[in-house]
Amino acid sequence: MKFIQAQEDMRKSYFGGGPGALASGLVWLTAGITALVSTQQISVLLFFFGGMLIHPMGIMLSKLLKRSGKHIKGNPLSYLALESTFLLFIGLFIAYLVLQIRPNYFFSIMILIIGARYLVFSTIYGMRIYWVFGATLIISGFIGILFNTPFHLIALIGGIIEILFSFIILYLEKRNLKIPNE
Repeated sequence: MKFIQAQEDMRKSYFGGGPGALASGLVWLTAGITALVSTQQISVLLFFFGGMLIHPMGIMLSKLLKRSGKHIKGNPLSYLALESTFLLFIGLFIAYLVLQIRPNYFFSIMILIIGARYLVFSTIYGMRIYWVFGATLIISGFIGILFNTPFHLIALIGGIIEILFSFIILYLEKRNLKIPNE
């Protein structure tokens, strides 16, 4: 399988990653709202366990959008997607440690890690929008740390950014599919 074919397969199977970004944005928003109305501990637990549901929710949304939610067996980019998941575990570990001494940094650290992972998605899906998406999240994380933003605020911002970019990605992918048929 050639590289461009692998990217096309990933885009087609997962609708450019838009459904996963939407699922992730909903988890971020829910964690932010929970932090606002409840406790930081419940928010972090919801973020952690909700995060485990992002991939299955993304696949379900892909299927609802008439995509397979499954790439071709042997697609080499599937390994890159899996390997980039380890960034999340490292980030979560660091964010959890920092949570003990600087709680307001938790979501800022996580948004930095998620932003870095989305930069990798540019290669997986062959879509440059992921550079902008990742950079926007990374900048938000830096701002969150520099200004020591309230605990809930970066989670809300992250959720809004992810949801907005998920719709942009879905639009671009839908438009991209129409172009060859015209």
